[in-house]
Amino acid sequence: MQLILLFIAAVSAALASNVVDLDASNFDSVVNGDKSAFVEFYAPWCGHCKALAPEYEKVADAFVRESDRVVIAKVDADKEKDLAKRFGVTGYPTLKFFVKGSTEPEAYNGGRTADDIVKFVNEKSGARGFIKKAASNVVDLDESNFDSIALDSNKDVLVEFYAPWCGHCKRLAPTYEKVGAAFKNDANCVVAKVDADGHKELGSRFGVSGFPTLKFFPKSNKEESYSGGRDEQDFINFLNDKCGLHRTSGGGLSEKAGRSDELDALAVKFMASSDRAAVIEEASKATADLDKLSQYYVKVMQKVQDKGDGFIETESERLGRMLEGSISDDKKDQFLIRKNILGAFASPSAHNEL
Repeated sequence: MQLILLFIAAVSAALASNVVDLDASNFDSVVNGDKSAFVEFYAPWCGHCKALAPEYEKVADAFVRESDRVVIAKVDADKEKDLAKRFGVTGYPTLKFFVKGSTEPEAYNGGRTADDIVKFVNEKSGARGFIKKAASNVVDLDESNFDSIALDSNKDVLVEFYAPWCGHCKRLAPTYEKVGAAFKNDANCVVAKVDADGHKELGSRFGVSGFPTLKFFPKSNKEESYSGGRDEQDFINFLNDKCGLHRTSGGGLSEKAGRSDELDALAVKFMASSDRAAVIEEASKATADLDKLSQYYVKVMQKVQDKGDGFIETESERLGRMLEGSISDDKKDQFLIRKNILGAFASPSAHNEL
Protein backbone atom coordinates (compact mmCIF):
# COMPACT_ATOMS: atom_id res chain seq x y z
CA MET A 1 0.00 0.00 0.00
CA GLN A 2 2.82 2.36 0.91
CA LEU A 3 4.54 1.70 -2.43
CA ILE A 4 1.31 2.51 -4.26
CA LEU A 5 0.95 5.79 -2.38
CA LEU A 6 4.54 6.73 -3.15
CA PHE A 7 3.98 5.92 -6.82
CA ILE A 8 0.83 8.06 -6.91
CA ALA A 9 2.68 10.92 -5.21
CA ALA A 10 5.52 10.69 -7.73
CA VAL A 11 3.11 10.67 -10.68
CA SER A 12 1.18 13.62 -9.24
CA ALA A 13 4.39 15.59 -8.80
CA ALA A 14 5.41 14.87 -12.38
CA LEU A 15 2.02 15.90 -13.73
CA ALA A 16 2.19 19.15 -11.74
CA SER A 17 5.51 20.15 -13.31
CA ASN A 18 5.68 22.87 -15.96
CA VAL A 19 9.09 21.64 -17.16
CA VAL A 20 8.74 19.92 -20.53
CA ASP A 21 10.40 16.49 -20.76
CA LEU A 22 12.30 16.01 -24.00
CA ASP A 23 13.70 12.92 -25.63
CA ALA A 24 14.68 11.79 -29.14
CA SER A 25 11.03 11.49 -30.17
CA ASN A 26 10.01 15.09 -29.48
CA PHE A 27 13.15 17.21 -29.17
CA ASP A 28 13.17 18.55 -32.72
CA SER A 29 9.44 19.22 -32.77
CA VAL A 30 9.62 21.27 -29.55
CA VAL A 31 12.99 22.98 -30.03
CA ASN A 32 12.28 23.94 -33.66
CA GLY A 33 12.91 27.68 -33.68
CA ASP A 34 9.25 28.66 -33.31
CA LYS A 35 9.98 29.96 -29.82
CA SER A 36 12.94 30.34 -27.51
CA ALA A 37 13.87 27.29 -25.45
CA PHE A 38 15.95 26.86 -22.32
CA VAL A 39 17.05 23.24 -21.88
CA GLU A 40 18.69 21.41 -19.01
CA PHE A 41 20.65 18.28 -19.89
CA TYR A 42 20.76 16.30 -16.65
CA ALA A 43 21.38 12.86 -15.16
CA PRO A 44 19.03 11.42 -12.53
CA TRP A 45 21.92 10.42 -10.26
CA CYS A 46 23.67 13.81 -10.45
CA GLY A 47 23.80 15.67 -7.12
CA HIS A 48 24.10 19.12 -8.71
CA CYS A 49 21.08 18.31 -10.90
CA LYS A 50 19.05 17.34 -7.85
CA ALA A 51 20.06 20.60 -6.15
CA LEU A 52 19.01 22.57 -9.24
CA ALA A 53 15.66 20.79 -9.62
CA PRO A 54 13.50 22.94 -7.27
CA GLU A 55 14.97 26.14 -8.74
CA TYR A 56 14.32 24.87 -12.25
CA GLU A 57 10.69 24.19 -11.38
CA LYS A 58 10.39 27.83 -10.31
CA VAL A 59 11.84 28.89 -13.67
CA ALA A 60 9.22 26.84 -15.52
CA ASP A 61 6.45 28.25 -13.35
CA ALA A 62 7.70 31.77 -14.08
CA PHE A 63 7.04 31.33 -17.81
CA VAL A 64 3.66 29.59 -17.69
CA ARG A 65 1.96 32.70 -19.09
CA GLU A 66 4.72 33.14 -21.68
CA SER A 67 4.40 29.64 -23.17
CA ASP A 68 3.86 31.08 -26.66
CA ARG A 69 7.32 32.67 -26.47
CA VAL A 70 9.43 30.41 -24.26
CA VAL A 71 9.64 26.74 -23.37
CA ILE A 72 11.53 25.49 -20.32
CA ALA A 73 12.60 21.89 -20.84
CA LYS A 74 14.92 19.14 -19.72
CA VAL A 75 16.57 16.05 -21.19
CA ASP A 76 17.72 12.96 -19.31
CA ALA A 77 21.08 13.02 -21.06
CA ASP A 78 22.24 9.86 -19.33
CA LYS A 79 19.42 8.01 -21.09
CA GLU A 80 19.30 10.08 -24.28
CA LYS A 81 22.98 9.69 -25.12
CA ASP A 82 22.57 10.60 -28.79
CA LEU A 83 21.03 13.97 -27.89
CA ALA A 84 23.78 14.54 -25.35
CA LYS A 85 26.45 13.80 -27.97
CA ARG A 86 24.70 15.97 -30.56
CA PHE A 87 24.87 19.01 -28.29
CA GLY A 88 28.30 18.35 -26.82
CA VAL A 89 27.14 17.50 -23.32
CA THR A 90 30.02 16.16 -21.22
CA GLY A 91 28.91 17.03 -17.69
CA TYR A 92 25.77 17.52 -15.67
CA PRO A 93 23.80 19.65 -15.52
CA THR A 94 24.52 21.36 -18.85
CA LEU A 95 22.24 24.29 -19.63
CA LYS A 96 21.68 25.61 -23.13
CA PHE A 97 19.56 28.37 -24.61
CA PHE A 98 17.98 28.21 -28.06
CA VAL A 99 16.91 31.66 -29.24
CA LYS A 100 13.76 31.92 -31.35
CA GLY A 101 14.55 31.36 -35.02
CA SER A 102 17.51 29.08 -34.36
CA THR A 103 18.08 25.45 -33.47
CA GLU A 104 21.73 26.08 -32.59
CA PRO A 105 22.18 26.71 -28.86
CA GLU A 106 24.41 28.93 -26.81
CA ALA A 107 25.82 27.69 -23.52
CA TYR A 108 24.42 29.14 -20.34
CA ASN A 109 27.13 29.74 -17.74
CA GLY A 110 25.28 32.07 -15.38
CA GLY A 111 24.02 31.58 -11.85
CA ARG A 112 21.97 28.58 -10.88
CA THR A 113 19.18 30.30 -8.98
CA ALA A 114 15.71 30.67 -10.44
CA ASP A 115 16.14 34.46 -10.39
CA ASP A 116 19.38 34.22 -12.38
CA ILE A 117 17.90 31.97 -15.06
CA VAL A 118 14.63 33.91 -15.37
CA LYS A 119 16.54 37.15 -15.79
CA PHE A 120 18.70 35.60 -18.52
CA VAL A 121 15.75 34.13 -20.42
CA ASN A 122 13.81 37.40 -20.21
CA GLU A 123 16.74 39.35 -21.58
CA LYS A 124 17.36 36.88 -24.41
CA SER A 125 13.76 36.23 -25.41
CA GLY A 126 11.99 39.47 -24.61
CA ALA A 127 9.55 37.53 -22.44
CA ARG A 128 8.33 38.75 -19.08
CA GLY A 129 8.59 35.75 -16.85
CA PHE A 130 8.45 36.40 -13.13
CA ILE A 131 8.74 34.40 -9.94
CA LYS A 132 6.00 34.68 -7.36
CA LYS A 133 7.71 35.39 -4.08
CA ALA A 134 6.28 33.99 -0.88
CA ALA A 135 5.68 36.62 1.77
CA SER A 136 8.75 36.83 3.99
CA ASN A 137 9.64 38.60 7.22
CA VAL A 138 13.35 38.36 6.41
CA VAL A 139 14.64 41.47 4.63
CA ASP A 140 16.50 40.86 1.36
CA LEU A 141 19.69 42.91 1.07
CA ASP A 142 21.91 43.73 -1.90
CA GLU A 143 24.28 46.52 -2.90
CA SER A 144 21.41 48.98 -3.30
CA ASN A 145 20.12 48.77 0.29
CA PHE A 146 22.75 47.05 2.44
CA ASP A 147 24.30 50.19 3.93
CA SER A 148 20.99 51.99 4.44
CA ILE A 149 19.62 49.05 6.48
CA ALA A 150 22.48 47.04 8.00
CA LEU A 151 24.58 50.12 8.81
CA ASP A 152 21.68 52.31 9.97
CA SER A 153 22.72 53.73 13.37
CA ASN A 154 19.11 53.39 14.54
CA LYS A 155 18.91 49.66 13.83
CA ASP A 156 20.30 46.40 15.16
CA VAL A 157 20.55 43.98 12.23
CA LEU A 158 21.30 40.27 12.01
CA VAL A 159 22.45 39.32 8.50
CA GLU A 160 22.78 35.87 6.97
CA PHE A 161 25.24 35.70 4.06
CA TYR A 162 24.08 32.68 2.09
CA ALA A 163 24.35 30.94 -1.26
CA PRO A 164 21.25 29.55 -3.00
CA TRP A 165 22.97 26.22 -3.71
CA CYS A 166 24.26 25.77 -0.15
CA GLY A 167 22.70 22.79 1.64
CA HIS A 168 23.29 24.21 5.14
CA CYS A 169 21.64 27.47 4.05
CA LYS A 170 18.59 25.60 2.74
CA ARG A 171 18.25 23.76 6.03
CA LEU A 172 18.56 27.00 7.98
CA ALA A 173 16.01 28.87 5.82
CA PRO A 174 12.75 27.78 7.55
CA THR A 175 14.22 28.44 11.00
CA TYR A 176 15.53 31.83 9.92
CA GLU A 177 12.11 32.71 8.52
CA LYS A 178 10.57 31.97 11.93
CA VAL A 179 13.11 34.29 13.54
CA GLY A 180 12.12 37.01 11.08
CA ALA A 181 8.47 36.45 12.01
CA ALA A 182 9.27 36.76 15.71
CA PHE A 183 10.75 40.24 15.21
CA LYS A 184 8.57 41.47 12.34
CA ASN A 185 6.93 44.08 14.57
CA ASP A 186 10.24 45.61 15.68
CA ALA A 187 11.36 48.13 13.08
CA ASN A 188 14.76 48.61 14.69
CA CYS A 189 15.59 44.94 15.25
CA VAL A 190 15.96 43.54 11.75
CA VAL A 191 16.44 39.98 10.50
CA ALA A 192 17.98 40.09 7.02
CA LYS A 193 19.81 38.03 4.43
CA VAL A 194 22.01 38.58 1.39
CA ASP A 195 22.84 36.24 -1.49
CA ALA A 196 26.60 36.49 -1.10
CA ASP A 197 27.16 34.23 -4.08
CA GLY A 198 25.15 36.50 -6.37
CA HIS A 199 26.50 39.65 -4.69
CA LYS A 200 30.13 38.65 -4.31
CA GLU A 201 31.35 42.18 -3.57
CA LEU A 202 29.29 42.26 -0.37
CA GLY A 203 30.58 38.84 0.63
CA SER A 204 34.16 39.94 0.01
CA ARG A 205 33.66 43.24 1.81
CA PHE A 206 32.67 41.46 5.01
CA GLY A 207 35.13 38.58 4.79
CA VAL A 208 32.62 35.86 3.97
CA SER A 209 34.41 32.66 3.01
CA GLY A 210 31.75 30.04 3.74
CA PHE A 211 28.00 29.67 3.82
CA PRO A 212 25.99 30.45 5.76
CA THR A 213 27.91 33.20 7.56
CA LEU A 214 25.95 35.20 10.13
CA LYS A 215 26.97 38.65 11.25
CA PHE A 216 25.38 41.14 13.61
CA PHE A 217 25.46 44.86 12.88
CA PRO A 218 24.49 46.78 16.04
CA LYS A 219 23.56 50.45 16.19
CA SER A 220 27.20 51.21 16.92
CA ASN A 221 28.05 49.65 13.50
CA LYS A 222 30.78 47.59 15.15
CA GLU A 223 30.16 44.41 13.17
CA GLU A 224 30.47 41.14 15.06
CA SER A 225 30.28 37.51 14.00
CA TYR A 226 27.41 35.38 15.23
CA SER A 227 28.69 32.04 16.47
CA GLY A 228 25.72 30.94 18.57
CA GLY A 229 23.33 28.06 18.04
CA ARG A 230 21.21 27.68 14.92
CA ASP A 231 17.88 26.84 16.59
CA GLU A 232 15.05 29.37 16.51
CA GLN A 233 15.26 30.01 20.26
CA ASP A 234 19.03 30.55 20.06
CA PHE A 235 18.51 33.38 17.58
CA ILE A 236 15.58 34.82 19.55
CA ASN A 237 17.61 34.85 22.77
CA PHE A 238 20.52 36.53 21.00
CA LEU A 239 18.39 39.27 19.42
CA ASN A 240 16.39 39.88 22.59
CA ASP A 241 19.65 40.45 24.43
CA LYS A 242 21.17 42.66 21.75
CA CYS A 243 18.02 44.64 20.93
CA GLY A 244 16.73 44.93 24.49
CA LEU A 245 13.49 43.11 23.66
CA HIS A 246 11.38 40.28 25.05
CA ARG A 247 10.12 38.49 21.96
CA THR A 248 8.92 34.90 21.95
CA SER A 249 8.51 32.42 19.12
CA GLY A 250 5.68 33.48 16.83
CA GLY A 251 6.16 37.18 17.56
CA GLY A 252 4.61 37.32 21.01
CA LEU A 253 6.03 38.99 24.10
CA SER A 254 7.24 37.45 27.33
CA GLU A 255 5.86 38.45 30.72
CA LYS A 256 8.84 40.77 31.20
CA ALA A 257 7.96 42.99 28.23
CA GLY A 258 7.19 46.56 29.27
CA ARG A 259 8.13 45.90 32.88
CA SER A 260 10.72 47.81 34.91
CA ASP A 261 12.13 46.79 38.29
CA GLU A 262 12.01 50.41 39.47
CA LEU A 263 8.41 50.94 38.35
CA ASP A 264 7.36 47.49 39.60
CA ALA A 265 8.63 48.53 43.04
CA LEU A 266 6.50 51.68 42.85
CA ALA A 267 3.47 49.58 41.89
CA VAL A 268 3.93 47.38 44.98
CA LYS A 269 4.51 50.48 47.10
CA PHE A 270 1.33 52.07 45.73
CA MET A 271 -0.86 49.07 46.52
CA ALA A 272 0.46 48.92 50.09
CA SER A 273 0.49 52.66 50.77
CA SER A 274 -1.97 54.62 52.87
CA ASP A 275 -0.94 57.73 50.93
CA ARG A 276 -1.40 56.63 47.36
CA ALA A 277 -1.55 60.17 46.02
CA ALA A 278 2.05 60.68 47.10
CA VAL A 279 3.13 57.50 45.27
CA ILE A 280 1.29 58.66 42.13
CA GLU A 281 3.26 61.89 42.25
CA GLU A 282 6.50 59.97 42.71
CA ALA A 283 5.68 57.67 39.78
CA SER A 284 4.73 60.62 37.57
CA LYS A 285 8.18 62.12 38.08
CA ALA A 286 9.88 58.76 37.45
CA THR A 287 8.07 58.25 34.11
CA ALA A 288 8.03 61.85 32.89
CA ASP A 289 10.75 61.24 30.30
CA LEU A 290 9.78 57.65 29.47
CA ASP A 291 7.55 56.26 26.70
CA LYS A 292 3.76 56.12 26.90
CA LEU A 293 3.70 52.44 27.80
CA SER A 294 5.92 53.11 30.83
CA GLN A 295 3.56 55.91 31.80
CA TYR A 296 0.81 53.29 31.90
CA TYR A 297 2.00 52.52 35.44
CA VAL A 298 0.78 55.99 36.47
CA LYS A 299 -2.47 55.58 34.56
CA VAL A 300 -3.18 52.32 36.41
CA MET A 301 -2.53 54.02 39.74
CA GLN A 302 -4.95 56.80 38.84
CA LYS A 303 -7.61 54.29 37.76
CA VAL A 304 -7.22 52.28 40.96
CA GLN A 305 -7.46 55.49 42.97
CA ASP A 306 -10.67 56.35 41.14
CA LYS A 307 -12.32 52.91 40.76
CA GLY A 308 -10.81 50.81 43.53
CA ASP A 309 -8.45 47.82 43.67
CA GLY A 310 -10.86 45.67 41.65
CA PHE A 311 -9.81 47.62 38.53
CA ILE A 312 -6.64 45.51 38.28
CA GLU A 313 -8.47 42.21 37.81
CA THR A 314 -11.29 43.67 35.72
CA GLU A 315 -8.95 45.43 33.30
CA SER A 316 -6.66 42.42 33.02
CA GLU A 317 -9.61 40.22 32.06
CA ARG A 318 -10.80 42.79 29.53
CA LEU A 319 -7.40 42.91 27.86
CA GLY A 320 -7.30 39.11 27.82
CA ARG A 321 -10.58 39.01 25.89
CA MET A 322 -9.32 41.59 23.40
CA LEU A 323 -6.13 39.61 22.83
CA GLU A 324 -8.23 36.62 21.84
CA GLY A 325 -9.90 38.66 19.10
CA SER A 326 -8.67 39.82 15.71
CA ILE A 327 -6.35 42.75 16.29
CA SER A 328 -3.28 44.24 14.61
CA ASP A 329 0.22 43.24 15.68
CA ASP A 330 0.81 46.72 17.12
CA LYS A 331 -2.34 46.54 19.23
CA LYS A 332 -1.44 43.05 20.38
CA ASP A 333 1.95 44.28 21.61
CA GLN A 334 0.35 47.22 23.41
CA PHE A 335 -2.28 45.08 25.13
CA LEU A 336 0.27 42.42 26.15
CA ILE A 337 2.50 45.06 27.73
CA ARG A 338 -0.44 46.64 29.55
CA LYS A 339 -1.47 43.22 30.87
CA ASN A 340 2.10 42.62 32.01
CA ILE A 341 2.17 45.95 33.85
CA LEU A 342 -1.13 45.19 35.55
CA GLY A 343 0.55 42.08 36.92
CA ALA A 344 2.93 44.30 38.88
CA PHE A 345 -0.06 45.66 40.84
CA ALA A 346 -1.48 42.24 41.73
CA SER A 347 -1.37 40.95 45.29
CA PRO A 348 1.86 39.15 46.26
CA SER A 349 0.17 35.74 45.98
CA ALA A 350 -1.30 36.53 42.57
CA HIS A 351 1.99 38.04 41.45
CA ASN A 352 3.81 34.83 42.29
CA GLU A 353 1.40 32.92 40.09
CA LEU A 354 2.16 35.04 37.00
